Amino acid sequence: MPNITILALQGLTCSNCISKLTKALEALPDIQQVAVTLNYAKVTGSASVQDIIKTIEQAGYQGKVATQPDIKLQLTGLNCRNCVNKTQQTLENISGVAAAIVTTQTAQIFGTAKPTELIAAVKSAGYQATLETASNPSIRQQSATLSPETTQTVSKQTASDKLEKVNIDSETIQLLINGMTCASCVNKVQKALLSIPGVQNAQVNLAERSALITGQAKHHALIQAAQKAGYDAEVIDNEIEHREKQQQLTKDIIRKFRWQAALALLIGIAVMIWGMIGNHMMLSEENQFSWLLIGMLTLIIMVLTGGHFYYNAWRSLKNGSATMDTLVALGTGAAWLYSISVNLWPDKFPFQARHLYYEASLMIIGLINLGHALEQGARQRSSNALKRLLDLTPPTALVISEKGENRVPLSQVEQGMVLRLTTGDRIPVDGELTSGEIWLDESMLTGEAIAQYRTVGEKVHAGTVVQDGTALLRVSAVGQYTTLARIIKLVRQAQSSKPAIGLLADKIAAIFVPTVIIIALIAGTIWYFFGPSPQISYALIVTTSVLIIACPCALGLATPMSIIAGVARAAEYGALIRDAEALQQASNLDTLVFDKTGTLTLGKPEVTEIHTFNQFEQSQVLAIAGALEQGANHPLANAILAKSVGLSLPEVNQFRTLAGAGVKGEIDNKTILLGTQALMSQYSISSQQVDQLIAKQASNGITPVLLAIDNQLAALFSIRDPLRETAISALQRLHKQKYQLIMLTGDNPITANAIAKELGIDQVFAGVLPDKKAAVIAQLQKSGHKVAMIGDGINDAPALARADVGIAMGSGSDIAIETAAITLINHNLHSVADVVQIAQGTLRNMKQNLFGAFIYNTLGIPIAAGLFYPFTGTLLNPVIASVAMALSSITVVSNANRLLRFKPK
Repeated sequence: MPNITILALQGLTCSNCISKLTKALEALPDIQQVAVTLNYAKVTGSASVQDIIKTIEQAGYQGKVATQPDIKLQLTGLNCRNCVNKTQQTLENISGVAAAIVTTQTAQIFGTAKPTELIAAVKSAGYQATLETASNPSIRQQSATLSPETTQTVSKQTASDKLEKVNIDSETIQLLINGMTCASCVNKVQKALLSIPGVQNAQVNLAERSALITGQAKHHALIQAAQKAGYDAEVIDNEIEHREKQQQLTKDIIRKFRWQAALALLIGIAVMIWGMIGNHMMLSEENQFSWLLIGMLTLIIMVLTGGHFYYNAWRSLKNGSATMDTLVALGTGAAWLYSISVNLWPDKFPFQARHLYYEASLMIIGLINLGHALEQGARQRSSNALKRLLDLTPPTALVISEKGENRVPLSQVEQGMVLRLTTGDRIPVDGELTSGEIWLDESMLTGEAIAQYRTVGEKVHAGTVVQDGTALLRVSAVGQYTTLARIIKLVRQAQSSKPAIGLLADKIAAIFVPTVIIIALIAGTIWYFFGPSPQISYALIVTTSVLIIACPCALGLATPMSIIAGVARAAEYGALIRDAEALQQASNLDTLVFDKTGTLTLGKPEVTEIHTFNQFEQSQVLAIAGALEQGANHPLANAILAKSVGLSLPEVNQFRTLAGAGVKGEIDNKTILLGTQALMSQYSISSQQVDQLIAKQASNGITPVLLAIDNQLAALFSIRDPLRETAISALQRLHKQKYQLIMLTGDNPITANAIAKELGIDQVFAGVLPDKKAAVIAQLQKSGHKVAMIGDGINDAPALARADVGIAMGSGSDIAIETAAITLINHNLHSVADVVQIAQGTLRNMKQNLFGAFIYNTLGIPIAAGLFYPFTGTLLNPVIASVAMALSSITVVSNANRLLRFKPK
């Protein structure tokens, strides 16, 4: 008999990770079934634990067999194996449950579901459950292997100890890195951070000058690692502080580069003009002393305006590496050293070789600094979208206490406080309205342009604006725990990630600078031994030009600048992207699979008609059905309950949920059945009289629910889930973009096909249970399709994980951040079309940047080495090379910023 192994996982962050690990485990021999969540893997089969863990590690994650459950329930009423299997299946169908180990007396649950939900599910299955206190709720999962007859447990923080919405970056550390200038710097910092014990992943972003570290490393160890690599670093604890420090750092850098560029260019141009007017660029006895003074002045200006190049190059050299600063330092230093050598010992050089290059060193430094200043300004513009999100939180709040109303800084607001909201206020925290009513502008959070009505008991979120009304708000989340803060952190995390296409740039960047230095030395040597007279001058020009024109900075910015702009633009259109890989995958899609309920429809079914039979009254059957559905938790049950509001509902005994069929109970000693036509047939209740009505309603997309009282058909409830307002127009738009559209639903084929016809869906998979949806996605993938699954992110979690891209529908108050690669903040289906177009635009922009950076260096370096000298008789001036280098970086950043104006069609 196969074993069931439950493993605690670390390192998984999104549905792509889940999909990757699932495929890796399924590829193992002797594996029958695999179920993976962000925190657990449940593996059924005879493969050894060692092989399973090795496979997890090879996939890039960490896994240990679990040893304590998150939640343990005491059970009563189970007396056979069927009871155990039924309870286990019921528990594992609950969102957030990765695995459940059930005996006749206990249930051990691995996952993040709430105890109240688990107990309610057990009761709905016809049994009783109580919560047993976890023995060690603060320890992270360790491990265990289980046979079907044995149970062992896992330790992890219990769901009841967590906030309702966990901070998605609770195990991430942000560093602000100062001193990075190119792709080589990024690789150095990343390697240094990854070498620290406890670091699982490190994402270093050149464009943002930041590092996002996942793991449990000590802060001082991370800072020391960055410093040892040659860069300054500090830990940023929150987004507001991050933004303020980053803005200040950027302003300081731009100001510094501007005055350095101005001073170096002013002196450099003055020296060049003086030399050109009097034909003094060649050293002679008459101007030797003047040039010596200029050489000393040049050295002082070089240190003042370019000292950072030489300092960073020296630090890199001590660490055994090389960066863009190394190239600039070598090029400008070689030009100055050659000039001062000619100046001091002119007799050692032939007359033709006594050309001086003091002005070249200054102008190179000035132009590169000017390029950096312009580049910083362009980078700053690329972060404006994220800053607009950050600016949504006001600095103060109006707190109501026993002392009256006082406006206090937002940092002093705590959970449980009561705030007053009035017209025009921007809400500073998440919370629940305790009195009053307001019209709320949620457009900046959800993209919904129409103001939303909110009243007592409803949740509101930080960043939204009160358009009209007044209310009191009880604070439920502040600071980094608000929905807005989680969105900002998700955007920040995505902007720091790298897609597969960026790995090529990283590999090249790792060897780029050393390769350029070698090319420069080889080119200079060739010109020195085989070039025309004066060989030493030509060799110097070629060597300096090659060193200066090579630009690892453009290479380092090509991918991250596009990602920053693309992720920010997607956020403006209501799409939260977890990582850059999702962008790349989304750009290659050809098939979009939609869940029906809650995605294409509102997910709020309504009873449209009630047909009664056998002399039963409408109010009577509605009260009985409403009473029975009080114990159920299903959209159709909620529809009947909503219809029965205001009626006196009778007491129900012996209530039971009949999985996939309906519910059963007793009222006034009468047996009541409520559910599908198949359920009626199962209990030998004739429903022939409604066959024609059911067929007609199904063809119109209506779901029939039958009620039987003491084996007599009593009523038929016609229930329809209205389509979303944007569903038809959004799917038409996707059709025009040449996507194949598929609907995946548990509904019967007749109803499903009726809705699909109304929507213009190409293909329908009907009658598919949630645990089988992933198999449909896998089948499409095997056929060669690139598939996105669009669902609610909870019931569709396995399918979201299996798809190439999982897109979770949500709202500002309920985002499936933990499971989806892409999350839509609103329920507007046009956001699906928007995000796939933005993904395509971002990938196209990335390719343009990488192509430009590669082509620039591929052509620039040979030209600087003198490739065209035989045809033109001239060499590339090092000053012109510095202009080309600066322009290459500015071009990459400017091209990426075009994405900020990208408008989906």
